[in-house]
Amino acid sequence: MLPVTASPPAPRSAPAGALRTGVESASIPAPRGTPDGATGLGGRVILSYGVLGVAGLLTQAICRLGPIAAEPLVDRSLDAFQGALYVAWAASSLYFEGYRAFQLRFCPRVVARAAWLAAHPTPLRVALAPLFCMGFFHARRATLALAWGTSAMVVGFVVALRHVAQPWRGIVDGGVVLALGWGLLTLLASLASTLAGRAPRSSPELPD
Repeated sequence: MLPVTASPPAPRSAPAGALRTGVESASIPAPRGTPDGATGLGGRVILSYGVLGVAGLLTQAICRLGPIAAEPLVDRSLDAFQGALYVAWAASSLYFEGYRAFQLRFCPRVVARAAWLAAHPTPLRVALAPLFCMGFFHARRATLALAWGTSAMVVGFVVALRHVAQPWRGIVDGGVVLALGWGLLTLLASLASTLAGRAPRSSPELPD
């Protein structure tokens, strides 16, 4: 008589609910967004305050320099050479200062630092949020040097231009106003993008 061997038990299928749970619990990376602290109402207020404070400084400069830049155009006091120089200087300022300096570096860094501040607020940093966002304190050495050095250069530039007559002062200020205007628009667009949930494109450049 042949021995009878028991068949191994068939594997039990997992319940459908367990399969769904396993699929849903798989590690799927979530899209990167703004820091957690910047998504609440308080974080959004801090983020907006820091960026809009910087935007206010740019707007003030535009309003102060705009009439001076427009004066030679309104008075039609430019000759052919001066007119060509006005256009060339405005175009170069728009590219090198407006696009390369403001759009690619300054504005992304301001928004990134504002988003970081919204997630890590302290009373002093929040009170001085526009200055923090521009990198005047609690930043890398290179960022500190850039912020303070640029400010000193701008002050010296403004003082020197007071002694320059029209239309030359208007020519110089025309390029500056265009660069500042482009920077202002870029900054506001970056703020709107961050408030919509997109991560800043730059590092906050914090000290090591």
